[in-house]
Amino acid sequence: MTIQPSPSVGPDSPHLERQLSNRHIQLIAIGGAIGTGLFMGSGKTISAAGPSVIFVYMIIGFMLFFVMRAMGELLLSNLNYKSFSDFAADLLGPWAGFFTGWTYWFCWVITGIADVIAIAGYSQELWPSLPLWVPGLITIGILLLLNLATVKAFGETEFWFALIKIVAIAALIVVGLFMIFSGFQSDAGPATFTNLWSHGGFFPNEFMGFVAGFQIAVFAFVGIELVGTTAAEAKNPEKNLPKAINSIPIRVLLFYVGALIILMSVTPWTQFAAGHSPFIAMFSLAGLGAAATIVNLVVLTSAMSSANSGIYSTSRMVFGLAQEGDAPKVFGALSGRKVPRNALFLSCVLLLSGVVLMYAGSDVGKAFDMVTTVSAVCFVFVWSIILASYLAFRKRRPHLHDSSAFKMPGGVAMVWVVYAFFAFVLWALTTQPDTLLALLATPVWFLVLGVAWLILRRRPVHLARYAAFQAELRRDAEKIQEPEPANK
Repeated sequence: MTIQPSPSVGPDSPHLERQLSNRHIQLIAIGGAIGTGLFMGSGKTISAAGPSVIFVYMIIGFMLFFVMRAMGELLLSNLNYKSFSDFAADLLGPWAGFFTGWTYWFCWVITGIADVIAIAGYSQELWPSLPLWVPGLITIGILLLLNLATVKAFGETEFWFALIKIVAIAALIVVGLFMIFSGFQSDAGPATFTNLWSHGGFFPNEFMGFVAGFQIAVFAFVGIELVGTTAAEAKNPEKNLPKAINSIPIRVLLFYVGALIILMSVTPWTQFAAGHSPFIAMFSLAGLGAAATIVNLVVLTSAMSSANSGIYSTSRMVFGLAQEGDAPKVFGALSGRKVPRNALFLSCVLLLSGVVLMYAGSDVGKAFDMVTTVSAVCFVFVWSIILASYLAFRKRRPHLHDSSAFKMPGGVAMVWVVYAFFAFVLWALTTQPDTLLALLATPVWFLVLGVAWLILRRRPVHLARYAAFQAELRRDAEKIQEPEPANK
């Protein structure tokens, strides 16, 4: 079975090249799992949930692992899929590809804006006299130049960005363990594992405090599906994609759970506050002023890494949408280096709105919280579409599922468990005024998309795609209803 191509896409259409090697894919996957939400947002998460934040990150990581396994099975069932918007369009209908592609694009634009805000905030800590717009503008310019080169240049940049984050977290764990086992003392008391439960227990703010932890923690995981947008540019995807996806539980345990356990053991959770990075605070507490400055630079690198991923993924998504007739044709062109140059320019121009947003209010932290909530809601929608596509795949193409070498554990039953979890997350966002406001604003995006789709679907190219989809549905139904040949 192959994807029904859009009439706008032919054999001579520009296509992406497979230049991302195994090490690129692995580090892109790790970098996607370690975002700005961990370095900048964990202070708020810890102050809200206390030590129970450990369970918050474990639960989110556990649930999203199944989303990634569903995505992996679908991508590997047909190597013509360039990303999850492709299999959404193929399995659920053209509308799903349109909504998924544009929502994912919107997710990363919003996330990129959050990253620009984070970069400006941390730059001000290092250089207080620096105007907010300067670091944002410099960052966007640097990342644009890097992405305009080749996809291999993006992979190489993200490889080193992710490596820096890994080294920083590993250093934090090692230094933290040394402080714990050497009996380090601070104004907040001794560094000891008993700090995890001696300040009100694991659930000091009871159930609602635990619920509040999910609000910002979900944003920390955005980008975990980034490996799915590299499918069209990955070398040997049958081998590299499963390796990247299967390592997700280990990454969550080490980089999230391990780091948070160390942080809250060295310093009681009561000392953490929203808007301040616990990573910087711990190195400062250890008397390692230079190390604290270095960690501040690492946090900046983390935000740049996330913005880099956003520019990459949004440009590829718009490129795919343009090839399918869901975006202006100008964004479907590639440069001589096989890079979607026009789509890259669009993404970078929109990231500049992050600089404007910082001047709209006096509190960088509030601006960050607002955009991260909108982003998290939209990512939940994208993850839900991935699972809906998996359900359609199981129903329409059971033979491909049976022959898959990378089946999703738990199958259909696990999909509904994850859906129940997503419903819980959306409810959690209603429990605080700031996240509730962002949650109520998000449907405006889907209303705009709905109006755009009602207009676009009447175009000949979309009518042809819908007819092709209906024909494919009938063929799949006929295959399922065919009786098994009798054994002779």
